[in-house]
Amino acid sequence: MKNIFVINGGQIFAHSGGLFNKTLLDTTVKYFEENPDFEVRSTDINNAYDPAQEAENYKWADVIIYHTPVWWFQLPHGFKKYIDEVFTAGYQNGIYRSDGRTAENPGINYGTGGLMHGKKYLLTTSWNAPVTAFTLPGEFFNEHSVDEGPLFGFHRMNAFTGMEPLESIHFYDVMKNANIEANLQNYQEHLTKLFIDNNNNNNNNHESVLNSLSEV
Repeated sequence: MKNIFVINGGQIFAHSGGLFNKTLLDTTVKYFEENPDFEVRSTDINNAYDPAQEAENYKWADVIIYHTPVWWFQLPHGFKKYIDEVFTAGYQNGIYRSDGRTAENPGINYGTGGLMHGKKYLLTTSWNAPVTAFTLPGEFFNEHSVDEGPLFGFHRMNAFTGMEPLESIHFYDVMKNANIEANLQNYQEHLTKLFIDNNNNNNNNHESVLNSLSEV
């Protein structure tokens, strides 16, 4: 059984209605609810939440799934506030115990005080920018990907807790050239690859090892 905690960071603010990321949240919850091998919990940052309970959700989960748009190359301020409050509630309470350093040798081991080792996370982001802004020479992001560029700090934040990343998926040009149906299909195929196909491959590899041992 895998416990999946899904967070919608698609803040409703100004001209943004947050519909795409809310749709991703609903799609994710439905996907895992229809599979008996998973339990799923979810949070929408637009609704009232209790930081202590959210920290418990992190502790409960095997996998965290984050859905967020990117505003001015950063997280929406409501999502950042959520993380600040929840990670504070998780200090010495399942998320992290310290920054990992010691007073005796403060120059090393920064970022090793996480308490979420063995857990994984999946990041999805949505962009007004087209994919070519990240990939073509001379374009805006200087050929840096989302994960290595604007969201590098987000990934290090999760590494600080001890979590390891699953393969991200990013949705580009969603304002001027959207194809929501194709995006949702690609996303569900991505989930199947990560959570169903990989699991089946691991089980098959395990069975192959057992069979080879039985033949020795």
